[in-house]
Amino acid sequence: MDRDPLLLGVAAVFAGIAVLMGVLAFTSSPFLLVVALPFGIMSWILWEHATGRLARRMRESDARREPGFGANRGPRDPRSRFAREARERAEAGGAWAESGDARANGARSGRARGPGGSGGPTGSPTMRTGMPPADAYRELDLSPGASQADVKDAYRERVKETHPDSGGDEEAFKRVNRAYDVLRE
Repeated sequence: MDRDPLLLGVAAVFAGIAVLMGVLAFTSSPFLLVVALPFGIMSWILWEHATGRLARRMRESDARREPGFGANRGPRDPRSRFAREARERAEAGGAWAESGDARANGARSGRARGPGGSGGPTGSPTMRTGMPPADAYRELDLSPGASQADVKDAYRERVKETHPDSGGDEEAFKRVNRAYDVLRE
């Protein structure tokens, strides 16, 4: 085992203080036991850390832990809730509902997303969004063949105008998002 001498020294000092407070608690004031307790706990934790036992216990605890209980999982973990929902959507056809509250279905723009954000089983953006590119250019007030930078700038401007949180129309906001989805690919 690799021991850290500095932590061992600090643990010994804390243990000495805890013992001294404990002895003084029996001779003068029982309140000193309350003061000695944190020193004792801290000396034990430092000792365990310095000797490597704390890390070993944590690794063993993680190995014994049930995979679904108390694990901190992010969206990239294949066992996470997000991954499970994505698999369920993919098995159901991969498309999110366009009608109703899109946020309740987990969609931001009503766009169907498959693995890797590619849009799912349907190939073209027109098929996914139901909007031809000519209408998408018109929605963003762009001329056909505009650069990706122009598309992005026009999208940002239109979103500022149509976002429901800033007094815009929700349907117009959805159309702007669909137009951007078509033109950015």
